[in-house]
This record gives sequence, structure tokens and C-alpha cells, in this order.
Amino acid sequence: MKALIQRVTGALVSVNAKLVGKIGSGLVVFIGIARGDSQEDASYLANKIVNLRIFSDEGNKFALSALETKREILIVSQFTLLADSGKGRRPSFTEASPPHRAKELYDFFVDQVHSTGLKVETGIFQEYMLVEIHNDGPVTLLLESKKSLKIS
Repeated sequence: MKALIQRVTGALVSVNAKLVGKIGSGLVVFIGIARGDSQEDASYLANKIVNLRIFSDEGNKFALSALETKREILIVSQFTLLADSGKGRRPSFTEASPPHRAKELYDFFVDQVHSTGLKVETGIFQEYMLVEIHNDGPVTLLLESKKSLKIS
């Protein structure tokens, strides 16, 4: 599972010219679900993201998390994070999870983040979305569950 995280001063997502999610200061999380991902991957990334210290303290250092500062989170599904563009000119998405399984894990991930008590907004799974982001910093990070999980 991959998550591209952007710290924002505000963001919104719309589908067919209708606003479906909007946040103020916080994080936009683009989430890509790969074949073989599990609830363990989703739980790991949800916990990592809400506790990631990427908000500045009084000394202007990354010292505070979204959870500590009660920031808002906008979650958007994005299978293109799983693109393999190593061969040819057209990306391959064979590593992306089939839609039915990806939807289950996406919903589970959203529930995990929501259970922290933070305000959570979402896009609509498997829809064409327009996302407006006011990147703060800019601060953009890529997290991958498989690189960090120790599965025995």
C-alpha cells in the first residue's frame, strides 16, 4: 500500500462538478492499494500518517502530528500510485489491487483514520475526481507499508 501525503492549508475534491469533500489545514492522503495488501498494511499507514510529525512547532521544526494539532484529513483513492513505467511509454497497473478488494481496504483505511477522532473527508472510490490542493511548504511525502512492515 502506498500513500502520498501532502500538507495543505486547504483542499477540496469534486466529482461531476459537485463538491464531495473539503478540508481546511491538514493533510491530503492519496492512497494506492496493491495486490496482496491487507488490513495490517492499512492500519500501519493510518497510524503512521496521523502520528507523522510534519507540522511545525514554535521553533519552526517538524515536531507535531495531525493528531496532536487536530488537523483535518482528505483521503482520495489513487490506483496510479501503483504505476510501473519501467518499460515502454505507457504505465502498467498490474500491481494495483482488483477494484472490489481495493474498495474494501480503502474503506477500512478510511475507518481507521476516522477512528482517531480527526475530521476526515473523502473522494469517491473509482470516480474521476478533480482535486484542488493548497500545498503548505510544500511538504509532500511518500509512504509504503511493505517497506516498513516487518511481516514474519
